[in-house]
Amino acid sequence: MPEDTPLIRSIRAAVATAPTDVTLRLHLAELLLAAGRGEEAVAEAAVALQHEPANGDARTLMLRAMGAPAPAPAPAPEAAPAPPAPSFDWSQAEEQLSDIVEPRFVDPLAAEEPDGEPDEPGWDVERSEVTLADVGGLAEVKQRLQAAFLAPMRNPELRRLYGKSLRGGLLLYGPPGCGKTFIARAVAGELGARFLSIGLSDVLDMYIGQSERNLHDIFETARRNAPCVLFLDEVDALGGKRSNLRHNAMRGTVNQLLTELDGAGADNEGVFVLAATNHPWDVDSALRRPGRLDRTLLVLPPDAPAREAILRYHLRDRPVAGVDVGRLVKATEGYSGADLAHLCESAAEAALLDSAASGEVRMIGTGDLTAALKQVKPSIEPWLAAARNVALFANEGGIYDDLLAYLKRAGKL
Repeated sequence: MPEDTPLIRSIRAAVATAPTDVTLRLHLAELLLAAGRGEEAVAEAAVALQHEPANGDARTLMLRAMGAPAPAPAPAPEAAPAPPAPSFDWSQAEEQLSDIVEPRFVDPLAAEEPDGEPDEPGWDVERSEVTLADVGGLAEVKQRLQAAFLAPMRNPELRRLYGKSLRGGLLLYGPPGCGKTFIARAVAGELGARFLSIGLSDVLDMYIGQSERNLHDIFETARRNAPCVLFLDEVDALGGKRSNLRHNAMRGTVNQLLTELDGAGADNEGVFVLAATNHPWDVDSALRRPGRLDRTLLVLPPDAPAREAILRYHLRDRPVAGVDVGRLVKATEGYSGADLAHLCESAAEAALLDSAASGEVRMIGTGDLTAALKQVKPSIEPWLAAARNVALFANEGGIYDDLLAYLKRAGKL
């Protein structure tokens, strides 16, 4: 490549400083063309056209640099018309410049398509690694789940003999923090089914009609992935009593949920719908009609074996020594799983602060957990107060008999 003259060198430096200055770049192209460096002049003119495609000076300069005659100036009115300039093959010029200058824009239609089928819009469907063996205690809950879902799935011949459908709906209710979501995930693991967990934010949308479409898409995703456990968390927010709803949009969401549970226009075979709520008395009665969420299961605070399993789980990765788990189990009657997790967290925090103050790391002991018991109290008392009134005065059809029996055993009546 010929060596740049001082003038070309200075103009080239100015262009590098202001690459979008078309006038400056065309001046550089003129100097290169005058120096007999036509290819470099073409490249600079092409870049100028990228920034200003309609720039006539850039087109004229490119024609000159490529050896084509420049367009003739417009003739004077009294002069005879000049012969037309030879046509310029822009396609050929583009081919010649393709290796020098990249195209200004990428055509989206020419973009590389991903391999395989495009991902369908939807929600995360997972394989649950949790089984009922991971749920400590709660023998009665496990027995009910076996009858409702697990036994028919494991005995297909008996299921066909007795005409037992794989469709089903179960409403899990009870105080907050007692493991309803964990149990639903364990059911999916026991069935070897996929698990699809849906919350309020996955359904509701600000645009009219979109919430109903979201619900339909969710059920369609579950049907395509059958056998699938579809878990609807806080179903009282999605399927609240329509008589209490002020907005037609929310009534439409409830109606769509009823339609999807009925399987109208689609087959729900192999789709197990588990719903959870802390307030079953706020759920629309139509949702609990036979064929929908027709069975209810009370998930109570963990019993003694369950509390022991939960305490051991939350202490397993912490530095503990001499912890009397049996003593803690007796002292935490009526604590939810979330309360027990908070208890372990508080004890660990106290040991951490003590270690930081003394400069010596020490183990978490029974004393730390006992001290934490004075701060962490059962959180389900407000729920029990509301549930007591429902069990006493709104137990139509005996739907809360299990709750009533628990309240009597716990001395809450």
